Amino acid sequence: MNLPRIKLLSLLLLVACAYTNSAFAQETPAQEPPKASEGASETGEVQSEKSLGGHDFWDRENGWSFVGVGAARTLDYFSTLNMRRRGRQEIFLTNDVVDNHPAFATIEAAATGTSIGASYLFHHFGHHKLERWTSFVHIGLATTGAVRNYCLKTAHPKTTP
Repeated sequence: MNLPRIKLLSLLLLVACAYTNSAFAQETPAQEPPKASEGASETGEVQSEKSLGGHDFWDRENGWSFVGVGAARTLDYFSTLNMRRRGRQEIFLTNDVVDNHPAFATIEAAATGTSIGASYLFHHFGHHKLERWTSFVHIGLATTGAVRNYCLKTAHPKTTP
C-alpha cells in the first residue's frame, strides 16, 4: 500500500470512530411505564415493543432499504469493472482483487451483509433512526461512487511518436 492510500484509510477510520462514539451517546427518550389498563392484556401479559411504538426488524421499510443497499452495491460492482476495462485504477482495493471477479463479488456481497448487520445492531439496542440511516447512507455512498466511476474519462496509454 502506498502512503496516500494509508492516509485516506486512516482518515476514514478516524471519522467512523468519531461517529460511532457520538451514536452510542444517543439517549433513549423517556417513556412512561404502561398503565395497568394499557400495558397489560386480560391475561396479564405486557404488550410487545411493537405496540408501544417500536417495529419489527424485517418490516417493509427495512426490506426496501436492504434491497436498495444490494442494488447500490451491484451498481458499484459493475461500474468498477467498467472503470477497470477502460484502464482506470481502483482507489480503495488493489486492482488484483477487482480483476478477480468472484472475489470482488464476494466483497460487495459482504459489504451488503455488513450494512444489514449494522442496522440490526442499531435495531437491537433501540437506535431506530440510526438503523434506518445506516441503509440510507450506504445507498448514497455506493451510488455516488458508482456514478463517479462512470463519469471518469477513459485512460489512454501514452504513445511516443
